[in-house]
Amino acid sequence: MASKKQVTYAEAGVDIEAGNAMVEKIKPLVRATRRPGADAEIGGFGGLFDLKAAGFRDPILVAANDGVGSKVKLAVESNIHHTIGIDLVAMCVNDLIVQGAEPLFFLDYYATGRLDPAVGAEIVAGIAEGCREAGAALIGGETAEMPGLYAGRDYDLAGFSVGAVERDGLLPKPGVAAGDVVLGLSSSGLHSNGFSLVRRIVADAGLSLGGPAPFASQISLAEALLIPTRIYVRPILQALRAGAPIKALAHITGGGFPDNLPRVLPEGLGISLDLDVIPVPPVFRWLAAEGPVAEAEMLRTFNCGIGMIVIVAAETADAVAAALRGASEEPVRIGEVISVASGPRVLTNGRLAL
Repeated sequence: MASKKQVTYAEAGVDIEAGNAMVEKIKPLVRATRRPGADAEIGGFGGLFDLKAAGFRDPILVAANDGVGSKVKLAVESNIHHTIGIDLVAMCVNDLIVQGAEPLFFLDYYATGRLDPAVGAEIVAGIAEGCREAGAALIGGETAEMPGLYAGRDYDLAGFSVGAVERDGLLPKPGVAAGDVVLGLSSSGLHSNGFSLVRRIVADAGLSLGGPAPFASQISLAEALLIPTRIYVRPILQALRAGAPIKALAHITGGGFPDNLPRVLPEGLGISLDLDVIPVPPVFRWLAAEGPVAEAEMLRTFNCGIGMIVIVAAETADAVAAALRGASEEPVRIGEVISVASGPRVLTNGRLAL
């Protein structure tokens, strides 16, 4: 009986040498994210972080994980990979800062059907840039090559981050009450939510990702849609460390305003939003018109120009706004906390400038 030809892992579609080559490419990127508490070296079986070296006395650890959804599909289709890693970090660390936590470290998971070390290095370069912007060390990750599960050049990303906050600095604070002021911090655009709808609208319009964006003709549609998610960590930490009496924060992600704002409110309270004052970027106006997409659907799917909400007492609103301006933000007063006995907890006045 003839013996069968021996087969290898590489012949099955997994190239270990490509993975090793990628690790060597990204080591300098990872080292650039060093911070007190972590040396940001990779290659071990686990990443280490020293809370004492980071200066904490009585810390509460806060953890968050997320991905970037089908925005990844646009990166693959347009062959633009250097910003999607920023999105990955942003979606995690923005969820940490809403609880007052300083991001400490980040880990990523990158899965693909066939590993291209150059593409992988671009992605990790974006992750490292996001980590530097957030002040987090990139202390580890995982690259998985899985032919048969991912087709062609497809890949997916997931991120995991841990932060810490001193026990007395945890947000939201007790005492959020009717009459509190709601400030909004601007988004950079779509961030990383609603892309299944975005891709549907682009496809229905018959537009090329490489062609000019209908709402920003100086750049391609792909570049405009892939503008990375804003990272709010540094300005908010600066304001908090300056003593700004922030009561609560809310990251406007999937579910938009109706689903995210109640998450930081006590029972019996809601928020009244003044839509007339929200600065709506052109991309949202285009989506609403081209879809067409109704205003209520826009508010529940997208950030519509406001990526972070800050809740403060009415008597300290001006001081908090000044502290945020000192951290290079331009807060907009977009509403107030109200009493709500039943029904929807986010009410609106006026109309978005769509």
